[in-house]
Amino acid sequence: MSRVVSQAPADRARAGRLRGLGRLGRLRRLWYPLAAIVVVIVGFFLFGPPSSPSTASQLARMAPAFAPASGPVTAPAGASLTEQEIAKQYEAARQNPESVTAYVQLGNAYVQHVRQTGDPTDYGRAEAAFDAALRRSPDSVDAIVGKGVLSLARHEFAQARELGARAVSLAPTRSRVYGVLLDANTELGRYEEALASAQQMIDLRPDFASYSRVSYQRELHGQMDGAISSMQQAFESSVGSEPEAREYLRVLLGDLSLRTGDLKAAGATYEASLAVLPNYVWAEAGLARVRAAEGRTDESIALWKKIVDQLPLPEFVVASGETKEAVGLLDDARKDYALAEAIQQLFAENGVNVDLDLALFRADHGSDPKAAVDLARKAYAQQPNVKAADALGWALHAAGSFDEARKYADEALRLGTPYGQFLYHAGIIAKSQGDTAAAKMYLTRALELDPYFSPLFAPRARQALTELGG
Repeated sequence: MSRVVSQAPADRARAGRLRGLGRLGRLRRLWYPLAAIVVVIVGFFLFGPPSSPSTASQLARMAPAFAPASGPVTAPAGASLTEQEIAKQYEAARQNPESVTAYVQLGNAYVQHVRQTGDPTDYGRAEAAFDAALRRSPDSVDAIVGKGVLSLARHEFAQARELGARAVSLAPTRSRVYGVLLDANTELGRYEEALASAQQMIDLRPDFASYSRVSYQRELHGQMDGAISSMQQAFESSVGSEPEAREYLRVLLGDLSLRTGDLKAAGATYEASLAVLPNYVWAEAGLARVRAAEGRTDESIALWKKIVDQLPLPEFVVASGETKEAVGLLDDARKDYALAEAIQQLFAENGVNVDLDLALFRADHGSDPKAAVDLARKAYAQQPNVKAADALGWALHAAGSFDEARKYADEALRLGTPYGQFLYHAGIIAKSQGDTAAAKMYLTRALELDPYFSPLFAPRARQALTELGG
């Protein structure tokens, strides 16, 4: 068996650079936000007997929003499949309070519900359900993995790593237990350990969960052809899966095409997903980005309005605002930015660590650079990965600390990650330092490797190049 990851001697100077990920002859290649991938891939699918709190109070903490004051719980008319599953598993736990399986499946359904609705209040219910399972069975691997997925969704990556390691120690031959550990190590910037877990997953079970993670590892290390190939295999291996999970993988494939500048392939992929699941918000978001890249801004803004009305995630609201700002609709953009910050606060109040996202948002659109730097430093201390390095460098640039900003911009690029945002930030920071050669190089690479990375900042990259004589 060939190794999933190998490193050519000529590449050793670029730490973590990959030559290959996958089984020999079978494999070719997690965000976006990574937490979203985690919930789909793992979510679809500390302790002893309870003494305190009481069973009744435990159930009260995990009762669905639509539960009656007392008596049996059924999903309301028109409920989604996930809401039906919540009602089913809550009722199973109510009728059999010692059912570990019911609590685990209830917790998984709540995590999935947050991803579908954008409402983080169900995270607390999910935590109560997983804790109830673990009180009854401290070594329940499914409960430990479920709580690990919840920790990832909340951006509690150190806790997720502990839970993932515990699951691996209990079930080292089960492929999926490596997923939580892999994702946590990736977010903690422990890339070599993440690659080792990717190898374990692939060796044990080459399925859509392992293929998609291999894809993300290759993406991070700049191997976009391999990333696309492995995500294609993830999609193909998901035949027979729940339709929404399968279409999410297809959307991720479209996202990779968009990142490489292939608008035709990306648009066709999103449209194929919408043909299977009309009004599928993740595919519509991809299509909104394609329309903006094509210059069809009115269509993009209309799509973003529909998307935000359906699922007001901060990333969607910010994308809507930046598309508007790019065409001069500044008042409308500011309204979106205010909404995005309010939603971030809601997530924070429900146990989600939003320091990294909020730091980058405030560096781009805030009025207090020092506050952005403080948030970014906190985020970097908690999760010293390339995304946090990029955010800290950009926040420091906004605050006028160009030399320190350059240090973190360089760190953000240490894996060879071909993200236009990272390269644009590095280019503007170098320009602010007066390093014209580096600025030209970074900005040129941003537009070559990821030409449509932002409807707002990609044009600014082109303008900066023009000012530099590029």
